[in-house]
Amino acid sequence: MLRKLLFQHQDKRQLIIAVIGAFLGMTFLITSIHYLVKVNEFGEGANILGPNTVIVQKKVSSFNTLNIAKTDFSLSEIEEIKKKPFILDVQPVESNNFNITIETADPSVPRFRGDIFIQTVDPDFLDIKSTKWHWKEGDTLVPILMPRDLLVMMNMFMSSKDMPQISDELAMDIKFKFALISDTGKEYISCRIIGFTNDMPSVLVPQNFMTWANNRFAPNAEQKITQIMISGKENEFGLVEQMLEEKHLESKNAQVAIGRLKSMVGTLILVVLGISIIAVFLSGLVLIQYLQLLLSKNLYEVRTLMRLGHHPNTLVKNFFVYFSKVFGIIGLLSIGCFIGFKLFLDSLFESGGLYIDTGLSLLSILALVFAYSLFAMASYLSARKGIYEQNNG
Repeated sequence: MLRKLLFQHQDKRQLIIAVIGAFLGMTFLITSIHYLVKVNEFGEGANILGPNTVIVQKKVSSFNTLNIAKTDFSLSEIEEIKKKPFILDVQPVESNNFNITIETADPSVPRFRGDIFIQTVDPDFLDIKSTKWHWKEGDTLVPILMPRDLLVMMNMFMSSKDMPQISDELAMDIKFKFALISDTGKEYISCRIIGFTNDMPSVLVPQNFMTWANNRFAPNAEQKITQIMISGKENEFGLVEQMLEEKHLESKNAQVAIGRLKSMVGTLILVVLGISIIAVFLSGLVLIQYLQLLLSKNLYEVRTLMRLGHHPNTLVKNFFVYFSKVFGIIGLLSIGCFIGFKLFLDSLFESGGLYIDTGLSLLSILALVFAYSLFAMASYLSARKGIYEQNNG
């Protein structure tokens, strides 16, 4: 009876317009946040490089073949790239200056041996969760990250010998050893695979091991920097790519493609996210304005009910519950529409070759809860202010 009395002067046209606006805004808000998170996570499972990071080297031309032009980077060139406003950091990729081979050292698997080259990069550029990625002089085991192409080559070798092929998990259990070769002899040291990478063509080792090995087995060799790692600002990868062209630098096509894709899709989603936030904010203002209009049309009823002994908090609660239900219905409709959008977009991305994680993003759900809480609090404060002004008056 109390609710019917308070809401008898409703003009639902403004309410319907606000609900539609809030529904559309919330739906696109959830969807854009979800795909912004998922696109940024794309490729993280297969790559060990941090986000928006590429490995580059100078393009090889006929001048390099004739030794007229150099393919290594000077410190001044690295510093010049670092100064670009769209660059977060630049670090050299260090390589071995000595000969090295890797071979199996496990009696449970056939012997495999191959010449390799090893590299190391600044740990800040790597996305390695393992606590095993460290080495110090005196350690008898070197943790390594193996390029997946090398595992494929090993499996081809196994297949040609009619032997069982090796999975990722099994390869991480196999014992390997390095043979470090200098002019005076060779030295063996055990190594163990802790992960794989699609980014690097070489075996990655910790920085401390590379420094120790170069000083020990090639103390007089000059350390040339033929590759560098560049970390660009999010959504500005196009500027990074433009700089690479201007400086005649090149990177692995897959890295460039992923960086370009993330930058373009991320920018588009940010635009949709911005529009969604504006739509949600404006629709929220319209709903609060509708509540205030409803209060102004029911001033006589509100005053009469308080004179009859109804506490102002009881009236505030009725308005709060009513608008909380409205916001709840908007939220449920938004989630339902988001799930429909998600199923459609996931299949669209998959058919286009973009295999992103199909799980729900926690951040998008938290955004919905935050928006609901904000709307509910605003309606409560607005109703409380309007009713207590009448009570004081």
